[in-house]
Amino acid sequence: MNIYIVIIIQQLIASGTHLVSKSVTHNVDPVVLTFLRGIISIVALSIIFFFRKENRIDKADIPLLLWLSFIAVPINQFFYLYGMKYTLAANGALLYATTPAFVLVLSNFILREKMTIKKISGVIVAFIGVLVVVFEKGLDFSSDYFFGNVMVLIAVLAWALYAIQGKKLIIKYGAIRISSLTVLIGGILFIPPGIYSSLKFDFSIIVPSDWIGILYLSIFTSIISYIMWYYAIGKLDTTKVAVFTNAQPIFTTILAVLFLHQPVSTTFITGGIVTIAGVYLTQMK
Repeated sequence: MNIYIVIIIQQLIASGTHLVSKSVTHNVDPVVLTFLRGIISIVALSIIFFFRKENRIDKADIPLLLWLSFIAVPINQFFYLYGMKYTLAANGALLYATTPAFVLVLSNFILREKMTIKKISGVIVAFIGVLVVVFEKGLDFSSDYFFGNVMVLIAVLAWALYAIQGKKLIIKYGAIRISSLTVLIGGILFIPPGIYSSLKFDFSIIVPSDWIGILYLSIFTSIISYIMWYYAIGKLDTTKVAVFTNAQPIFTTILAVLFLHQPVSTTFITGGIVTIAGVYLTQMK
């Protein structure tokens, strides 16, 4: 399959993730949701590994694999779902569109990749756009809206780290093995807080549509989307793959208006245009 078709499908799945997450977190506590998502993913991935002949990882690579697992589930997935409970689906998509900017900045610090004036300018412009959206309802640091946006930004930072630091293992072992192992181990790491919160949670409030959403997040987002993302990173430069996240705000906003009836403010549109313009600038030579 053409690599760009893979990326587009992955972005469509990711765009749907923002809507599903916003809908499901209305009834399901983010800790419990991350736990259920992890358990279902663990079961599905265990079946996949049962039929795979080669799942070995060199001992020298285990610390990095554990780190990737930690930032993939306890950090990325949990903070994202926690944030989506308080912010809008379109905001989640727009904040994820800053992934290329985060990748660029982190690549400079971690991989020592050179930053040009245009790239630095693009990062600054992109984050100005993000600030416009984050503070759309004013400088109220105690508001749920601001809190949700910050939580999603932390998740985006973890996602960027996951992309950069995982490339080495992807090239060595392949996308399916590494992305599957990180989700599997990450789900196991989240079991203790998941059990604790689940014991206090009333599961009777979960409606059938929530369970469908949980399955979507567990199978399509946690497994299929992760494998596609890492597969693309193994084939192309990380920043080139990350720039496709620019499509998420467009897809998600359209879907949010149609299915969740979420309003699209002038401030959001302005911040979105500025953010995407900044990210585009980071990709210029």
